Amino acid sequence: MSTIVISEIGENHLGDMSLAKTMIQLSKRAGADYAKFQIYDPHKTSNDDPERDWFFKVALSRENVTELIKECKESGIKPLFTVWDTEKAQWCLDEGLDSIKLASFHIADRDLLEFIASKFKTVFLSTGMSTLQDIENAVEVLKVENLYLLHCVSDYPLKVEDVNLKVMNSLRKYTKYIGYSDHTIGTTAVLAAVSLGADVIEKHFTISKDLPGTDHIFSATPEELKYIVEETGKIELLLGTAEKVMTTLEKKNQAFLRMRFRH
Repeated sequence: MSTIVISEIGENHLGDMSLAKTMIQLSKRAGADYAKFQIYDPHKTSNDDPERDWFFKVALSRENVTELIKECKESGIKPLFTVWDTEKAQWCLDEGLDSIKLASFHIADRDLLEFIASKFKTVFLSTGMSTLQDIENAVEVLKVENLYLLHCVSDYPLKVEDVNLKVMNSLRKYTKYIGYSDHTIGTTAVLAAVSLGADVIEKHFTISKDLPGTDHIFSATPEELKYIVEETGKIELLLGTAEKVMTTLEKKNQAFLRMRFRH
């Protein structure tokens, strides 16, 4: 099974649907499997939230979601949404989606987890800001066909010394599929995750690191996303299988060299 690559467009579309569609197309061109967005209700943010105005600027309407899914289908890339409540999850269901993403801060939201578990086939769950007990509790609820647990550290941008990728494989005891959701600057961390056996990697995506918003600095550009996809394919070839086999040339060398150095 090839590593799934999620292009996390998130809020980097700046509330511009034309830009969002371009980013979908660029994600596909780079080779990503999913183009992901976030849908939430900005009215639920508190009046003193310093990002309240920003949330209103980048919030997606019901019509926007339909529009983005249509663009994904036309571009040949799978749509994916991080939802903040059951109402937005229902939007995805109404659109015929059977895959969904849950952000780290919802890992203890039992009502949302139960709703998701009863409706969706595939769930990607980030595990930032959580203990192993939190993860275990969530897994007990999320009895779905395909559960992907993504190691995640909720710092923005994330320092290299705090990534702690080895924790990723500790998640295997909870589910078959594990992965990594990245907030570092650059491409090294996601590629290291692939080398450790990630089934899915998620990387934020932008058309320019200079755009307004907090996520662009640790997001991949189109060129970087393409590089991630290409290098992921190479790493998968390098990893091979657990079976010890000899190449055709190696077998010839074996016969020749063992004959040469026979005492």
